[in-house]
Amino acid sequence: MSRRFWWWSCVFGVGVATAAEPPKRPEVVASVTSPDKVLRVEVGLDEGRASYTIKRFGETLIAPSRLGFLLRGAEKLERNLVLAAQSGSSHDETWEQPWGESRLVRNHYNELRVTLTETLKAKRSFEVIFRVFDDGVGFRYVFPEQPQLREVIIDDELTEFHVAPEATAWWIPAGEWNRYEYLYNRTPLTEVGQAHTPMTIRTRDGVHIAFHEAALIDYAAMWLRRVEGQRFKAQLSPASEGWKVRRAAPFSTPWRTLRIADSAAALYASNLELNLNEPNRLGDVSWFRPAKYVGVWWELHLERSSWARGAKHGATTANTRRYIDFAAEHGFRGVLVEGWNHGWDGNWFGDGNDFDFTRATEDFDLPALAAYAKSRGVHLVGHHETGGAVSHYERQLGAALDLYAKHGVDVIKTGYVADAGQIERFDRQGGPALREWHDGQWQSRHHLRVVTEAAKRHIAINPHEPIKDTGLRRTYPNWVSREGARGMEYAAWGNPQNPPEHEVNLVFTRMLAGPMDYTPGIVSLQGRTHPIPSTLAKQLALYVVIYSPIQMVADLPEHYAEHTDAFQFIQDVAVDWAETRVLNGEIGDYVTIARKDRNSETWFLGSLSDEHGRVLQVPLSFLTPGKTYRAEIYRDGDDAHYRDHRFAFATEQRDVQSSDMLILRIAPGGGQAIRFVAR
Repeated sequence: MSRRFWWWSCVFGVGVATAAEPPKRPEVVASVTSPDKVLRVEVGLDEGRASYTIKRFGETLIAPSRLGFLLRGAEKLERNLVLAAQSGSSHDETWEQPWGESRLVRNHYNELRVTLTETLKAKRSFEVIFRVFDDGVGFRYVFPEQPQLREVIIDDELTEFHVAPEATAWWIPAGEWNRYEYLYNRTPLTEVGQAHTPMTIRTRDGVHIAFHEAALIDYAAMWLRRVEGQRFKAQLSPASEGWKVRRAAPFSTPWRTLRIADSAAALYASNLELNLNEPNRLGDVSWFRPAKYVGVWWELHLERSSWARGAKHGATTANTRRYIDFAAEHGFRGVLVEGWNHGWDGNWFGDGNDFDFTRATEDFDLPALAAYAKSRGVHLVGHHETGGAVSHYERQLGAALDLYAKHGVDVIKTGYVADAGQIERFDRQGGPALREWHDGQWQSRHHLRVVTEAAKRHIAINPHEPIKDTGLRRTYPNWVSREGARGMEYAAWGNPQNPPEHEVNLVFTRMLAGPMDYTPGIVSLQGRTHPIPSTLAKQLALYVVIYSPIQMVADLPEHYAEHTDAFQFIQDVAVDWAETRVLNGEIGDYVTIARKDRNSETWFLGSLSDEHGRVLQVPLSFLTPGKTYRAEIYRDGDDAHYRDHRFAFATEQRDVQSSDMLILRIAPGGGQAIRFVAR
């Protein structure tokens, strides 16, 4: 200690701390445990400030974390709170998905509802509902109807997530120009900046936690901003007006979710976000059929053809008929055509005001092609690219959907190609364009409008450059897939390309949110200028590992003709599942998933590795005991490697039973795909 500081401390009573005092813990005023007593949530109050804590088997995972809001034109809703009421309940049901990774889903939780009321001035109130499962926690705010808070303008949400044990994180940046399309960082949790969800962490003790949200309706998406150490705060995607959310009470926020498990495999197996959404509001949706599709797409990314009209135009009647014939010959239901409508000429990126969603180009005969496809047992997959001009799209939405419905188009791929924060909005008479984020409140409303309008016409929606998935496919089962991450197109022109670990990272991060239209199956293993860092077998395994009820057979027909042995698996693999098992996996390293076809006794297995080779032991206990299965194996060749022996590939068959153990040899950047057919 310097003499000057010693003198000041003596004269003015400055204390010198010899050790940090432990932080004062809030008084626990309410609590709830999960059904099997694995997790416990405690609600605390500390001098009028509310917080929650999450413990697992008595060990603190989430240290006391604040709750509350900053509201426009009013004091923040965080201080001077008391517990006004609390109630609890339990729930246990099993519900059926019309399509999905499993047919039946168990929804088993204990619920705690607390009412927090101010003691001073306005005496405003809000509720927090906690639902505690054995594999995770969801909580949401409820703003009840009250005279002192009729309209709620949220400038900031003060929700915190204070991770107690030291942890490693897998994350992508939020609030950046490329939306969700970034490679995943693996860093200490203390080095995360501002992250999109799902963000997945692994503590030093091996506990895995995935932070996300459920039921994102009429609200801004939640990013996670690190404040200090391992304490994060909810950061809501901004609105053009400056606030984050504007709602009339009463209303509920989305659920803030934490999947919690001992392993990466168990983390994937959770149905937390699905269970926190409301049941199906659409009724019978049997008109949607999970299926595979082909189309005018990969050739565009290779620049063999163009979206724009001219000599290289890809969306011609003749070219589309070629894909229809290919689909019919090989049993694929859908044919996607991009570039079929007016508006693709010129620079449409971020400015889609020239798009006309009801007028085809002169060389594309929509009625004739729809009729021809129907005659061959095939359906056209529609495409609506907005170029970020969303108000322009909304003005045509009804007529555009009617046109597709008239011609039997029952799945539409939508697109929002514009930099983040550059969605164009016109909803004020004579006013200038406003600019919105892809995941702000206005876009949240827009996407649900498209989904509900499409459902009226028995059309399913698959958005690219979307708002993230939060389990709303349970409530609106025609919201069947979406992009929302770096997809296969980066293998054509990406700089950098997706590395071998990318898909394994996706399984335990992005894929925790829901289905992804990844567009696998590039058997040519060649992009626009660079070879694709993958083996041939890995392209097959992706059909099992990366889930979507609509899977694209993305390569060119002539390339499949060159690899008929590998193509057989793509023709055979199912897309709708009765059951899913994650057999092993570590984030960014490797994963093996087995899925049972919903329409037969056949199982499929897919296994992937990162840039390192693996030897994985896989028990076949998922097969029905006493039955013999023919295992049709598509594997990496003995010298396969993603860098220089990408096409080394072998197929073989053997009889197996549930008591057997398979040894999977996965090459660096490789994979293995297996079809198990009951004899």
